[in-house]
This record gives sequence, C-alpha cells and structure tokens, in this order.
Amino acid sequence: MEQRTLGKLPITSSLSNRPDSEGAANKTAFNMGMRGRKSSKSPPVFSHEFVIQNHADITSCVAMVFVIGLMFQATSPVASLFVTLQHNITVNATDSTEPLFLFTCGLKDIFTTFFYLLICIIAHAVVQEYVLDKLNRKMHLSKVKHSKFNESGQLMTFYFASAVWGADTIIREGFHNINQLWEGYPTSHANMTFIVKFYFLVQLAYWLHCFPELYFQKIKKEEMKGRITYCMLYLIFIAGAYAMNFTRVAMLMLVLHYLVEFVFHLARLIYFADKQEMAGHCFMVFDVLFVLVRLGSITLAVLTFWYGLQQSSQDSIDIATGNFNTKIFRIYCLLATCLLQAWMMWNFLTFQLRRLRERTVYTRKLRSPTKKKGKVQEEDISSLPEVDQNTAQNGLRPRKVKK
Repeated sequence: MEQRTLGKLPITSSLSNRPDSEGAANKTAFNMGMRGRKSSKSPPVFSHEFVIQNHADITSCVAMVFVIGLMFQATSPVASLFVTLQHNITVNATDSTEPLFLFTCGLKDIFTTFFYLLICIIAHAVVQEYVLDKLNRKMHLSKVKHSKFNESGQLMTFYFASAVWGADTIIREGFHNINQLWEGYPTSHANMTFIVKFYFLVQLAYWLHCFPELYFQKIKKEEMKGRITYCMLYLIFIAGAYAMNFTRVAMLMLVLHYLVEFVFHLARLIYFADKQEMAGHCFMVFDVLFVLVRLGSITLAVLTFWYGLQQSSQDSIDIATGNFNTKIFRIYCLLATCLLQAWMMWNFLTFQLRRLRERTVYTRKLRSPTKKKGKVQEEDISSLPEVDQNTAQNGLRPRKVKK
C-alpha cells in the first residue's frame, strides 16, 4: 500500500477508499492532532515571550479598566485621576463674560502621564504592526537595518505629529510673538490652556514609554545606551521646563528640533529603501537645518533667560506661585541649554569629519589601482622559482616543457 508522510504522521492513499464515517473520523483525529501540536508551541502565560507577543493587548486591557471606571460613581474619582487633566482652575476673563478654564502643573499629573504612557504603547504597537512590519516584509532588510528602520519609522511618526501639533498650538496661543516668551511670567505661563498642558503630558508619556519598549522590542545591549541617553535628555529638559513654567520657550524649541529630526529619519528611511540619490538630498537638507536650529535654539535661550526674564527678576524662588525667575536659575537654564546644543553640535561635527575621512581614504584607493596591481605582481613573482622569476621580470613567459 502506497504511503506519504506529513511530519511524523503517515497518511495512506487508501484513506479515501474507506467508508465516509471512518474517513471523517480519521480526518478529524488528524486535524485535532495538528491543532494540538500547534497550541503546544505557544509560550506559557506570564512568560517573557507571552508578555512580549501580547503586550499591546495587555496594555489595552489595563487602559480600558480606567476608562470603564469613569462609568461608575464609586470608581469615577479614582479613574478621573488617570484619564482627565488635573489641577484645573477657573479665571474670570476681563474681556468676556464667560470664565476661562485653565490648568496648572502638580503632582497629580503623574497619574495622567501614566495613563497616556499606556496609550503610547498601544499606538506604538499599531504603527509597528500595520505599517512598519508590512514595509519590512517587502524590503527584506538585514537584522541591523531592520532595527534601525523600526526606530526611524516610530520616531519619524512621532516627530511629525508633535511638530505639526506644536506649530498649530504656537500659532493659536500667540507664542510666535517673541515677547510672549517672557511677558507675564509666572502667572500667565503657569496658567496653561488645555491644549498646552495636554501637549506636554503627551511628550512626557511618549519618552517614558520608550523604556518599556526596549524590553518589548528586544533591543540589543549595544543599542540601548544610545536610546536611553536621548530619552533621558528629552525627559529631563521637558519635565524641567514644565515644572518651572518655561513651557512657551520649550514648545518653540521642541517644534524646531522635531522638524529637523523628522527630516533626518525621513532621509534614513529613504536610504533603507535603496533610493540613494534622494536620500543624499534629504541628508543635505538635514545638515543645513541642523546647524540653523542649533543657532536658533541658543538665540532663543539667550533672549528669554538673559534678556527677557531679567526685566521681572526676583531675589528668591516662590514655589507657591511657580516663580523660578532668579538670576542663578536663569543662568543654570541658559547654561544647560547652551551645553546641550554644543554637545549635539560636537557629535554632528565629529560624525561629519569621520565620514569625510572615510570618503578620502576610499577615493585614494580608487585612484591608485596601479600601485596595488604592482604590489600584487611582485608578490606573485617572488613566489615563483628562481628561473621563472628571471623570465617574469624580463617580460618573458616561461616555456612549457613537452612531455
């Protein structure tokens, strides 16, 4: 009887000749066996692999707990700490009969940041699964390029959304007027509108979510140092500006910086798509914008901390009103901003000089093929016997001996 094997289970060719009930029973048993083998390969619950594979679903369930908690009177006060913005105040406007609903910063913002951290993890998984993974299958990238492609894809999406959102907020709130960066500090700066406060909480939530993503994405140890460094820098400067009510100048600097980073990661993705010429033009645009934005950020910092806020400076810090406009604090803020821009510029110049040296060495190798060829010929001649060396050096070919 002829047999074919599928895995370890033999399937006979006479299966179709058996009665319908017996054949159906055998097919059912075979399918159950195959299903059983597939389910046994799934990782156990609460293992590392299970959490990594299903982290988006787990996070969605946790977020839904807070949302559903708003529907019940007993849990609504606790759930509102996570979902809605806290520290709201009501201010009577002078030019309108309707009061203004503004917000300040406080410790309760930690709960709101945690909830939107969960939302960022879910959004990260959606972009990864429905956009980046599909592009990766078409491009067939290596493991190193695969990781960099995912990083650039996620950051480019975030930078674009944050730059557009921040630019729209700056125009609506009137922060593009340079005098608004320091006038009315700290009262008008501490009393934020809903959109300004929500913008900064989302920024904090996104950069905090990058730390669990190192685990979920199985990032290699050699790549972790760079990612942790820039995530920590973002968190320190954004949280510092938010806590000390320097949100206006911080938002303007963030929009400029995010615009440049968007161009860089866009050029990186084009490079991975094997469109070298277009990627080269994008990298040139990035090089110019990077230098201009570094100079622009330093200029904004000097105008705000050294010139603008000096007009309303005080001798001591007033935490109750959120006034940190003292001379020592302004110097620290200005120094920190300038050092950050100088560090970024130093890394940029170091990278450009290294690329220039590599190109110079490469062009020298291309221009001197004759020297390499001569060295190779000398090595080949030295490996011949003495008689053949003389004939080779004289330009004669050794004669072939007829047997």
